[in-house]
Amino acid sequence: MSTTPHRQALVIGASRGLGLALTDELARRGWHVIATTRQDGSELKKRADIWKERLEIVSLEMTSTEQLATLRQALHGTRLDLLFVNAAIDRGDLPIDQVPTDMFTEVMTTNALSPLRALEALRPLVAPGGTVAVMSSEQGSVSRNTEEGYELYKASKAALNQLMRSYATRHGDDGHTKLLIDPGHNRTRLGGPDAPLAPEESIPAVVDVLEAQAGAPGLQFLDRHGETVPW
Repeated sequence: MSTTPHRQALVIGASRGLGLALTDELARRGWHVIATTRQDGSELKKRADIWKERLEIVSLEMTSTEQLATLRQALHGTRLDLLFVNAAIDRGDLPIDQVPTDMFTEVMTTNALSPLRALEALRPLVAPGGTVAVMSSEQGSVSRNTEEGYELYKASKAALNQLMRSYATRHGDDGHTKLLIDPGHNRTRLGGPDAPLAPEESIPAVVDVLEAQAGAPGLQFLDRHGETVPW
């Protein structure tokens, strides 16, 4: 795939919800976006009809190490200004002692393990001074876990944050900006219909943060306003 002189992003998990809104907003601001989808991605294809050469769609099952390797090879020679991983599932509000082992494994694999595998596989594509970011959640903040509910989801996001901290420690001298982003509680399939925010409201603020933090050193856990979320 050819390179481009414009700012270029790879958004993993862009078929709907926050990932779709992120792809849309980046393209609107003139970025060239490579967006991945697991399945049909009909909404994403509609965006491609709008944005034309600004949006390129590729297929990826993020939990597959083989597909990650194939994508890296397909993008060989591409230089990314932004690598953004957006992936999360929720399997209901069960107390942790009632969570089946296979459910625990599925959620932890999708929400914590696979995003870091994706970063490790694709980070060589990120240009010096580029940004590596993952969609996290305030739900992953241990110090703010003061209300009951969604124990497995919270644990998976806390695990994601901890693994990202390890990643940042291991790659502390690579010159990449590293971000964990809390977009707020949005009306998505995951967030539910009663959430206070719409992705079209929160994601432009998220992109403001991504653009403002470009080139910043170290790892930060920030909300959509650019404020630090406590670990």
